[in-house]
Amino acid sequence: MPITHINRRGKTYYLHIGKTKTGKDKYYFSLKTNGPLAETISDGYEIYENTNAQVFLRIIQPKLITDFEKAMVERGMRQYSKVKNFQIDIRGENITIYIPDQDKDVLSELVQSAFPNRSKKDIDKTLEKEITFSPMLRFILTDEENREFVAQRYCFRGSIDDWIEIDGPDSLQKLVKGFVQHLGQQSFYDLPLM
Repeated sequence: MPITHINRRGKTYYLHIGKTKTGKDKYYFSLKTNGPLAETISDGYEIYENTNAQVFLRIIQPKLITDFEKAMVERGMRQYSKVKNFQIDIRGENITIYIPDQDKDVLSELVQSAFPNRSKKDIDKTLEKEITFSPMLRFILTDEENREFVAQRYCFRGSIDDWIEIDGPDSLQKLVKGFVQHLGQQSFYDLPLM
């Protein structure tokens, strides 16, 4: 039976197996069923779905961030941030917060006015699957023993377009409380650079 994965948008991806130029096996996910499909996943690999619902096969990542630390960021977002629709991605020593590229409420009103017979609940459910997210804030574990992190925000200046440090090293709790409140606000762009 082929390996499949249904992403958050409800699309079914199939794991394909092919060959590289040197004759080694290569794996990739596709919505198509034609071609050689993989029926097993090699040891040491896992299926990974990113925040924008793209599906990959990747090497199993070492777990450097604890479940408690991830939960602390989620709790901080609910408590201190006005952004209620967000995604958190853990990769290596990074905890990255993604926020929506679109305003779901504005889109919902536009769709409702264009299709008045559709229910708001149905429209919101559809939009929830289609919204894309961008990384805006991340916390990087810099000291595993003392569990200290550095806070970075994404900078959109044309000459930079990269992550910039804004604080730390410090406790994750203090950084979360100090910075998630700025997500989705103009004050985010005014955060001082280190």
